[in-house]
Amino acid sequence: MLVLSRADVEGLIDLDRLRETIAGAMADLSAGRVSMPPRIAAAVPERDALLAAMPAYLSSSGALATKLVSLFPRNTDRPTHQAVIVVFDPENGSPLALMDGEAITAARTAAGSALATDLLARKDPDRLVVIGTGVQARAHLRAVSRVRKFGSIGVAGRDVEKAKALAREFGAGAYADIPKALREADVVCACTHSAEPVVRRDWLKPGTHVNSVGYNTAGREVDGATFRDALVVVESRAAALAAPPAGSNDIAMAIAEGAMTREHVHAELGELVSGARPGRTNASQITLYKSVGVAAQDAAAAAMVLDAARKAGVGRTIDL
Repeated sequence: MLVLSRADVEGLIDLDRLRETIAGAMADLSAGRVSMPPRIAAAVPERDALLAAMPAYLSSSGALATKLVSLFPRNTDRPTHQAVIVVFDPENGSPLALMDGEAITAARTAAGSALATDLLARKDPDRLVVIGTGVQARAHLRAVSRVRKFGSIGVAGRDVEKAKALAREFGAGAYADIPKALREADVVCACTHSAEPVVRRDWLKPGTHVNSVGYNTAGREVDGATFRDALVVVESRAAALAAPPAGSNDIAMAIAEGAMTREHVHAELGELVSGARPGRTNASQITLYKSVGVAAQDAAAAAMVLDAARKAGVGRTIDL
């Protein structure tokens, strides 16, 4: 069994190849070529936390894997999201690899947003704004900036000093005011654990594309009015519209308050990849990609990393 550390995984991820891998996985998912049960989780109520299990099998690529991911939002001395992924042999079920899942989770989530941006954003956006200062914000700055030639990039967060520090890493500007940041944005990446909306319809100008990857069962990071007025795309209707821990609280709350119905979800990301559904139809349209994270992305990304590790001779082999 091959063991890959976080440093191993980070060194093996090619962002452009990963985006292509995620595109294929999403097309497979929408076409019914993926076995992927809903995410399940054991709650740790005294910590407002959970441990989730996410298995998937992609027959076209032979990717068979499961991720175990913990979400401990109160953590201050370590990441709030931590994970491991085990890859299995689809021929006989033997475990092939154990790898860090934190790096893959961050990279595949951002790759999904980059793919959505490529498929939905206007061809000539000027300003990219990332809301958040954590792992996902950094991953999105790396991935989304690869699919469009942005004139400028900005980082906004509740902690202005953290926003400034992250912005310096990417030669970007920092905002102390989130509404101002969104009013100037052409593409928005919301990467927060906020229970109160950090993306509001009144702050968005016509033609904006929004990626939202935040997950918080206590609230939402995008308000209902934005869902009401946007062309809404998800990874999987079944996943996004399910109850937590599988589904999106943002969408559930928008439906509950009458801002949208389940039928308002325009397309799955894989349907845009395959051309089964259209994307943006005009320059003034607001588009919104709401991600909940699906196991098909983890399995495809892990299989890609395992292939790269074998070719590069990276990792440590152990006997269980």
